[in-house]
Amino acid sequence: MLVIANVRERWTGFLASFVAVLVGVALISTTLVIHDSAKPTVQPRLEGAAALVLPPQATDRNGSPKDRVPWDKAEADALLTKLRAVPGVDAAVVDRTFYAQLFRDGRPVTDEGAADAGHGFSSTGLAPYHLVSGRAPSGTDEVVVDRSLGVAAGQRVTLNLTPGRSEFEVVGTVDGPGYFFSDESAAQRDPGVRVIALVGGAGTTSGAIAAAARTAVGDQGSVVSGDARSTIQPQYVDHKRFLGTQLIAAMATLGLFTTTFVVASVLVLATGLRRREIGLLRTIGASPRQVRRMVLGEAATVGALGSVAGCLAGVAAAPLLRDILLRLDVAPPDLAVRVAAWPLLTAAAIGVGVSVIGAWAASRSAARVAPLEALLESRSGSRSTSRPRLISGLVVLGLGSVCAVMTATAAADSRVTMAIAATMVLIVAAALLAPVLVGPVGRAVTSPFDRVGSAGPMLIRAELTASARRAASMAAPVIAAVGFAVLLSGMVETMRVAYPAGDALKLAGQVIITNDGTPGNTDEVVGANPVGKASLPTRAFVHRADGSTVVIDALGSREPTWDRPGQAVLGESIAAWLGVKAGDRYPVRFADGATVQLGIAEVLPDDPARGDFVMPRGLVRGHDPAALNDDVFVPEQAKPVTVPGTAVHDAVQYALDDYDTDARLTDNLAAMLIVIAVGYSGIAVANSMAMAAHGRRRDFAVMKSAGGTTRQLLAFAVGETSLVVGVGAVLGVLVTLPPLAGMASGLSQVTEADVGLNLNVPMLAAAILGSLVLAIAASAAVTWKTLRRAEI
Repeated sequence: MLVIANVRERWTGFLASFVAVLVGVALISTTLVIHDSAKPTVQPRLEGAAALVLPPQATDRNGSPKDRVPWDKAEADALLTKLRAVPGVDAAVVDRTFYAQLFRDGRPVTDEGAADAGHGFSSTGLAPYHLVSGRAPSGTDEVVVDRSLGVAAGQRVTLNLTPGRSEFEVVGTVDGPGYFFSDESAAQRDPGVRVIALVGGAGTTSGAIAAAARTAVGDQGSVVSGDARSTIQPQYVDHKRFLGTQLIAAMATLGLFTTTFVVASVLVLATGLRRREIGLLRTIGASPRQVRRMVLGEAATVGALGSVAGCLAGVAAAPLLRDILLRLDVAPPDLAVRVAAWPLLTAAAIGVGVSVIGAWAASRSAARVAPLEALLESRSGSRSTSRPRLISGLVVLGLGSVCAVMTATAAADSRVTMAIAATMVLIVAAALLAPVLVGPVGRAVTSPFDRVGSAGPMLIRAELTASARRAASMAAPVIAAVGFAVLLSGMVETMRVAYPAGDALKLAGQVIITNDGTPGNTDEVVGANPVGKASLPTRAFVHRADGSTVVIDALGSREPTWDRPGQAVLGESIAAWLGVKAGDRYPVRFADGATVQLGIAEVLPDDPARGDFVMPRGLVRGHDPAALNDDVFVPEQAKPVTVPGTAVHDAVQYALDDYDTDARLTDNLAAMLIVIAVGYSGIAVANSMAMAAHGRRRDFAVMKSAGGTTRQLLAFAVGETSLVVGVGAVLGVLVTLPPLAGMASGLSQVTEADVGLNLNVPMLAAAILGSLVLAIAASAAVTWKTLRRAEI
């Protein structure tokens, strides 16, 4: 009851903590709601299938489940015979997908799903899509198309397939998207079987069909039905979902860290301002345990109230975040907000937990308050840094320094994560050690004004020296705001310089033919440019020494050095991982389900330009007719031949354009994270400054009774606030320099270019100025209100 009474009577003192929890929980709940809503849904073209039969799944080098190991024709035919005999099954259809794209007026028609737009005609029965006009295709040059294309049966169209552009006769139209060829033609273009769809008859249930199918399939694969059919997704949808998941994870992580950091700082400050009150409780007999329990109880109550409000705000903000993700093109196009219980319960639990954890340090400090504090006007308890805090700060600083060094040696795909982690650790270290710096900085900055004769600088210096821990708590949100702004914007600027420069160096002396409006280059493009590097990527399935089946990225090469019939060249790392060596015979299963014994010709040092697992181009094409080619690299002295749907770049332009595609997305994602970090920390800055000003009512009353004017006291409050923000800004910049330097060093090694540390000066200035304006406005407003009340 005492806890609830305290919160009700002193609600203004807990307002900052409430707002911090509210904003943090709103951010976390919004991201969790969107993450839950972004779960895969069943493709419309598969909605009519009662169940899907899928091959066993292979894992990648990280042990994560990835591609399905395709059945070959004999395996698929045997399964089809069993499945067609399952009671209730009207049809068992092999569902094939491959690249198909319409060309009009010599240009590809924009279609982000083109890589999976080609199918056999039998797949129309899975939606089902019905013939609107014409008939089913039978010849190799016949196709059925979506009626929305405006092409009538009997007309001819130009379609781009893996071999290149070809003329096809439209023999029919259907009421759904895609290009449907005869089943025999589709089997030639995508021979491996990855999906067998079962269509149920009238009066049967998908559950019964799936159960009977599992018995028929046995250990040859798995059977999914209902919502589990969503495991089959188009490539572009999976890619967008992956990007969106990465952004949401970054937002949630940043929100969790910032919430914990800000709430802890606010609670430490709030508890420090109550030392006389806590001393009075100790005087009337309250034990340290009771004081600690009171502080933790207050934090839990405020956390619960803030969590409820935050969940409501998060639900309201979820549609806004969805729209932002769709505009950034990092979310499935059919993403709809669905509010479930678990995201809100999780966010609320985090809010309460963070409040209690954040109050733990404050409760320990409060429990050490002596009864004598009730008789003291000064806040002596905040004068110096405790030994445990100093030791903890130095330990965390050392850990952050180690993380910064590790950033330079981290793998490319984890370098950004390591830099963010190092900055988080260093921000905590800066907050812990800030009391050590506030006093000396205050003396250094104010000492030049001693000769002026004004009491303001002297009061500011005395206040910062006597209340170093309070000032450090006020500076903590500024450290976080400036630190994250500098880090995220600096990473973008550093990568913007590093990657194009490194790629341009590696590609010097070449021109590059890239796909333009298509998902990849066709064999027509490669054939038109017989000179130069033209890699053909495929996914190959192999067995490791432990018997597990894994999927790897392999390349088909036409370069004479690697184009060795029946042989493969491996990099050292993948050879060691697979447990093979030069001279071995090694079985490789291809996309068509066929297994080929390859000889390991050589094991060479790793070279990303060559590839980890290289084999003859003809071998790959023979077993993967659906694979599209990578960019074609042609020597400058040769004359590149362009084909519709391609573009030609020199080395510098290619590097810039290649990075620009990622840079636009990176810039947008970084901007979102910066807005979140700086905006949230800015709110905390305003809360902290307002709370500190409100807690010093007695100080202002004393100074006013001693002759201080309203203008002088406002100048004092603004001057102290500005100095505290300045200290926080400097520390915020300093904590980001080691991780950014480590990142630049790592990029220099990877790109083999001279990469320096690059800062986004406008963003840095905006973060500092924004924090300063918010802090001064909050401090001045509360000080003015306090002084006006004193006058009345």
